[in-house]
This record gives sequence, C-alpha cells and structure tokens, in this order.
Amino acid sequence: MPQKRKQFNIKGPKLWYLVGLIVSDGNLSPDGRHVDITSSDYEFLQEIKNSTEIKSKIGFKYGSNKKQKAFRIQIANSNFYDFLISIGLTRKKSLTIGAINVPEEFFVDFLRGLIDGDGSIRSWEHPANFREQWSLRISSGSGKFLYWLSEKITHCLGACGRIHKDNKSEHNYVLKFGKIAAQNILKQCYYKNSLGLQRKNRLAQRCIRSNTSWQKSKTVLAEVNQRRGVEIGKRSGLKIQRSVRSLRVQVPPPACFRAISSVG
Repeated sequence: MPQKRKQFNIKGPKLWYLVGLIVSDGNLSPDGRHVDITSSDYEFLQEIKNSTEIKSKIGFKYGSNKKQKAFRIQIANSNFYDFLISIGLTRKKSLTIGAINVPEEFFVDFLRGLIDGDGSIRSWEHPANFREQWSLRISSGSGKFLYWLSEKITHCLGACGRIHKDNKSEHNYVLKFGKIAAQNILKQCYYKNSLGLQRKNRLAQRCIRSNTSWQKSKTVLAEVNQRRGVEIGKRSGLKIQRSVRSLRVQVPPPACFRAISSVG
C-alpha cells in the first residue's frame, strides 16, 4: 500500500519567499522528495523554521574544498517538491532555469527571497560629487532567467535594470539596478514584519532612507507604481515608454524572448 503524502501547509507570502530562496540558495534532490535550503547564517535558518513551522532539523555541510562550512534545512515533502517542479524549478537549475510561475500578488515576496539568496545591496561614495551611491545586483548562471526577471520587475514594480555578463565567471550573469530603481524595489520588497535575512533588511532600509538629488529617473516607471498604489515618494507624472533602451538589457538571446512571451 503506497504511503500517504504529507501535506505542505505553508501558504501566501511565506511560501513565495521560500520559493525565491530555493531558486537562489536551494536545490532539489534527484529522489523527488527532498528540497535543500543552504545558508552560512544559522540564525537565519532558525528564523525560517520558527516562522514557517518547518519541523526539519538544521544540519551542516562542507563545500568542495572541505573547509567552508554552511548550514542547511532539508525539507522532505513530495507535495512541495512537485509544486516547485510545476512552477518552473528544475533539479539542476543553475544554468537552465527560466521563467517561474509566480502570482503577481506575491512577486515582492518571491523577489525578497531571491535577493536574500543571490542578491547584493551595496553602497559607495561617488568620487566626483561625494554623494552616497547604492546599487542592487542579482546574480544567476542563467541569462534566460535574469531576462525574465528583468521584465517581471519592470512590469510589476516599475523598475528597469541592466543585465551584463560577469567577466570573472564563464556562467554568471548579473542584473543591476541603480540607486533610484533599487530604492523603489527594496521599499516594496522589504515591508514591515516581512520574513527575511536581517542583514539584507538592514541594508535595504539604509538604501531606502538614503537621500537622492534626482526626482525623476528613466529607471523607474511612474505609471506602474501608480497602478499598484505604492507610495514611493513624490513623482511628477513622468511617462516613459518601455523600450529596449529603457530596459537596458544587453544579453537578450532568442530563447529568452520566447520564455517571456510564454509567461505573459
């Protein structure tokens, strides 16, 4: 008699945050049942356990050099595994992942999980005007995935980024957003009491509070934010048509365009 499958009861924002985290820092086992989430931050994984009531213990593993230690949660649930496959995740996803079927309602939670995993929020001082600069970067081994993500962020959050190849890695692409676009994205993703990595949350809040001398930017589409009803500061009603130039995408292989058109 086949064993009865366990239900997976995590739903809503917490579920889609987990999906984003798994896309970036997780992996699907070949056994069709186990899902692994890895982090160097033990307390972060403990917070995920407490917030989602995942019963799995936190274990640890070593990298290929046997020196770098990381912590992990291994979720054993066939229903959850099948759900991840159904929305677009794959077992060896790093170089092959494409569009993910994320409801627009929970896209900011998915994106927050992605940023907590493969994102970088950094600041520096401009060498000419000495103003504080900020950027948001998201890395992936799949250019197809980042091109879909770039389009999705533009559609849902009204922010435009630029994709470029990382010269230090043969299989790595980076989606980069400048200061105003980063502030717009982070303000919507890192909302009050949202589940996430505290270190990234603190950086996000610093970026959001940082002053800017620009009131308009071609990297932020005002009409998208007005449609969502999100308060992102004063805008002057600037209307920008979406175009290849405004998206600033440098790596658009034909397969990417097909992936985007299939998502809608």
